[in-house]
Amino acid sequence: MRTEPGHRAPQSRTKGSTASAFTGTGHLLRLILRRDRVLLPIWILLLAVLPASYASTYAGLYPTADERAAYLAGTASNPSIVALLGPVYGDSVGALTVQRAGLLALIVGLIGLLTVVRHTRTEEEAGRRELLGATVLGRYAGLTAALLVTYAANVLLGLLTAGGLVAAGLPGAGSVLFGAGVALTGVVFATVGGLAAQLTESASGARGIGVGALGLAFVLRLGGDAGGSGGSAEWLSWLSPLGWAARGRAYADERWWVLLLPVLFSAVVALVAYPVSVRRDLGAGVFPSRLGPATAGAGLAGPFGLAWRLHRGQLLGWTVGFGLLGLVLGGAADAAGDAVQGNQQLAEIMSRLGGSSALAEAYLGGTLSLTALAAAGYGIQAALRARAEETAGRVEPLLATAVSRARWLAAHLVFALLGPAVVLAVAGLATGLAYGLSVSDVGGELPRLLGAGLAQVPAVWVLAGLAALLVGWLPRFSGGAWAVLAGCLLLGQLGAVLELDQWALDLSPFTHTPQVLGQDWSATPLAALTAAAAALLTLALLTFQKRDIPTP
Repeated sequence: MRTEPGHRAPQSRTKGSTASAFTGTGHLLRLILRRDRVLLPIWILLLAVLPASYASTYAGLYPTADERAAYLAGTASNPSIVALLGPVYGDSVGALTVQRAGLLALIVGLIGLLTVVRHTRTEEEAGRRELLGATVLGRYAGLTAALLVTYAANVLLGLLTAGGLVAAGLPGAGSVLFGAGVALTGVVFATVGGLAAQLTESASGARGIGVGALGLAFVLRLGGDAGGSGGSAEWLSWLSPLGWAARGRAYADERWWVLLLPVLFSAVVALVAYPVSVRRDLGAGVFPSRLGPATAGAGLAGPFGLAWRLHRGQLLGWTVGFGLLGLVLGGAADAAGDAVQGNQQLAEIMSRLGGSSALAEAYLGGTLSLTALAAAGYGIQAALRARAEETAGRVEPLLATAVSRARWLAAHLVFALLGPAVVLAVAGLATGLAYGLSVSDVGGELPRLLGAGLAQVPAVWVLAGLAALLVGWLPRFSGGAWAVLAGCLLLGQLGAVLELDQWALDLSPFTHTPQVLGQDWSATPLAALTAAAAALLTLALLTFQKRDIPTP
């Protein structure tokens, strides 16, 4: 039974004595590790291997100091690339690798905060935290277990990252410093996620607060790094936890003291989160929920109106983010094409990535392919929102009315299809605008890159359809859609470099997306991908109508 407003949750007691505040933490640790036994190793191994792969690529493409210096003077020092990836300190393979892996800290931070929110506020919202709290469970156990697992995962990621870089032939000191910086960035945002989970009564609200804080940190770092190292706005990067890892200057004049910044920041945030976690009501947050109107508006008369209400904030956030990303990527395209002239090996790699004979177009095609992977994450998230509504117990009352199962699920799937199309269209438009301005041909580049962005949509729909099928057929394993996305990312990033067999590359739907920039292409693969997505969505609707709700 939930506590009434104004009454705090009773604390567990054993034989008349107050239980330790951390009692039961070990049991919760084992429970979290069991639940994440598949997802946790996947993202750790996937992210750990990326920096080492970048180091091997740079060592092969730029074996001499002169070639690395030319690359540094052209691409690595381009303001748009520095703003996106971060500063570069020197022309060594290690320094270039650190910059190339600049977005790794952002990804690790996002995974860390989402993991903590899922094991704290999501559990509380679903009612499972209350059931556990009725046992001998200390008041700090839930938050502590979630943080410890996430901290340990980040430490392991840092160790594997450092080991991979050393195995790639880079110096040990710089490798350890870079790995520690990445790990501590994950620790920072895991702690931020722990605090966000105390501030609002819904998991979606906690994720919104956490992602908002991450977005603010990224904007501060982007603004501070846009002027390069030593620029007048560099102080903004020192305000961002995402900028601290780069300020350690791995493989240059290492600054080990910078590692104290994320440690101290995490400690301060934790000192706020823990007292708040026991002073609020169970099921409530620090910020009170806003009362809605007495009667629902006409827009909430059906399942689609409700789905729009649930998805609109997320759609707006992703659209704005993709627009900004497109502007940055488009602004860097012209310089990226010029910087690799004369390096045939790099030209071949870029051609594989972007599928174009023109290097600037290969860069644009490659970056839009990576953008499509991010859009697939949005599509999966939108499809899995249906499962989240089910586990929260909000589906059964709706289905007890005249709303059919197919209509309810289809309302959510509309956003799993429409959302990625919208954000990729915005990304293509923004990229075309920025690139068109740089080459003085907005009228020609804007529609061309809009088409290139939309060409990525069918492959994204396949992953969204797979997530929908898991929701309808195997709901307990619906989180496996994220593992599929991770596999596609791994194949896309390392497949060409490792020279994997074509059948392995073909496992990713993104391999079949035609490259529409700078060459002739056929619409047949797009039609085939669209048909595959339609089949998956149809199976999702059919299987959802036949299974129990909720599925234990």
